[in-house]
Amino acid sequence: MLRKVILPVIFAVLSYGFWISPNLKEICAGVSIFLFSMLFLEEGFKAFTGGLLERLLKTTTDRQWKALLFGFVAATLMQCSSLVSVITISFLSAGLIWLSAGLGIIFGANIGTTTGAWLIAGFGLKVDIAAYAMPMLVFGIILVFQSAKSLKGCGYILAGLGFLFLGIHYMKEGFDSFKETIDLAAYATPGFAGLLLFTLIGTVATILMQSSHASLVLIITALAAGQVTYENALGLAIGANIGTTITAVIASFKANYQGKRLAAAHFLFKLVTACIAVPLIGVFVWSVDAIAAGLGIAETDYALKLAVFHSLFNVVGVVLMMPLIPQIEIVLRRLIPKPREETAEPRYITTAVFDFPETLLGAVRQETQHLYENAVEVMTRGLDIDPAFIRSPEASRSPPPVPATKIEYDVEKGYLTTVKSLFAVILDFISRAHTALPARFGSHLYALRDACQGIALAVKTIESLRENTLTYIRSDNTNIKEPYTFIRAQIAELMGDIHRLGQLPEDERDVLELDRFKFAIDEEYLTTKNSVEELILGGRITALMASSLVNDLEFARTIIWRLVDVGKALHGAHGDVEKEIEDALALDEQDVTHEIGHATDKGRE
Repeated sequence: MLRKVILPVIFAVLSYGFWISPNLKEICAGVSIFLFSMLFLEEGFKAFTGGLLERLLKTTTDRQWKALLFGFVAATLMQCSSLVSVITISFLSAGLIWLSAGLGIIFGANIGTTTGAWLIAGFGLKVDIAAYAMPMLVFGIILVFQSAKSLKGCGYILAGLGFLFLGIHYMKEGFDSFKETIDLAAYATPGFAGLLLFTLIGTVATILMQSSHASLVLIITALAAGQVTYENALGLAIGANIGTTITAVIASFKANYQGKRLAAAHFLFKLVTACIAVPLIGVFVWSVDAIAAGLGIAETDYALKLAVFHSLFNVVGVVLMMPLIPQIEIVLRRLIPKPREETAEPRYITTAVFDFPETLLGAVRQETQHLYENAVEVMTRGLDIDPAFIRSPEASRSPPPVPATKIEYDVEKGYLTTVKSLFAVILDFISRAHTALPARFGSHLYALRDACQGIALAVKTIESLRENTLTYIRSDNTNIKEPYTFIRAQIAELMGDIHRLGQLPEDERDVLELDRFKFAIDEEYLTTKNSVEELILGGRITALMASSLVNDLEFARTIIWRLVDVGKALHGAHGDVEKEIEDALALDEQDVTHEIGHATDKGRE
């Protein structure tokens, strides 16, 4: 509703401004071209986020200083802290980085983006950059029409830089011409009141443009043309710093609670920095003069001094906020708590990751892991096993203890609330995500989809297995007790092994070891089928027991085969070649049958 009111007002104000001042057209055209350049640059850098940027982000967030450095370098290279913020929110939402690492990246990006002001003030205003813009546009647009993704990405970046330079040129020319008709400096407001007023103006302008970079270019060009005073320009720069949080806030609407926490932290950082800079503006101005003198910047070069100020108060903000990251995390967790789940809700898959293929794939893998953990909770309770037992070393050394009496648990309810609802959301997401992913990611995505189906089927099958298993593991008849104890122990051990694989570094995992569970259950199934008639005739079990046992071994076989495949999908190789080798070496049904037959023949000899 608010947008419907604001947009006509903006159009009316601009139309009136264009009518009374032709020079305003040039300035606004420069701003428009500059904002258009931001779209081109963002599109260009997204072309390279299918691997490089995401892999860098994964390997540079294990230490706080590395996360800070990554944010600084990424924002410096891309000259767009907003894109870095959006990517970071996507990673955090996907569960691929921690909140503290996300905060470090955001803080570093705020320092990195200040380098843009230095480039504009030190180079853009002193050289005819329009001369550089034209060749960039020509070559950039040629590359944009190429089919290769990397060439297309380079084209977008080159054209984006061309439009950026062209936008600065038009803004600079517009303000130079503007002096002949209207002197905006005459409306300067001195003192503390002026600082607050222009901080508010800078905030609103940046919110409307959704680019602090564009705001800073506008401020610097206006300052260089003498259309705003240095004092008021400082207020505008502080306001632009606050207004730039709008992009991260908008991105967080599509993110989960973790993404919202990061957007809130970004806003908090900007607000605290502004609250420090405004009352201490005198100290900052003195510091800027001292730094400028040390760097040999002319006393009247206010554009470069504004760049110094912009960097200085962001660095001060980071220095003050970095030690407080643990406390900030506590506050954010209280302000934006993790939602309570009546039915399982997705934690990692959001539309925020659609633009970043590896992030999207990582989010689906994390959500599949989430589904599997929910399923383990249902399956263990369904077999009267403490879920904590699966996470302990005992799961691989001994069968799970048997409680004295059967524990009441509704497997159907557990399936409906924590598995089925989440499974449906993941399937819907995968079907929509398929079109957003390059073809080479397709096999990985479908493997995860099949894993989700396997998880759901395993839980449903546990429901069929539960009653007989919990009855016969407490039986005095060892002939029926032993096979059911074996079934329960094999499922528990398999889930324990999958858990331990997840704790290992990726290069130390050997998911092919899980195939031994397929071999063991198939061997038990064939042995029991061959001996069941003898057990009935010998009076050791009843015919009803025998039919139940054969059926339940079939159920157990379904569960184990499915869970082995789930373990491989979750913890197997991520690379295309490595995954292909793993798939080639894995045992299929024919291999297992052949191995069991060979072992049986050897036993007869």
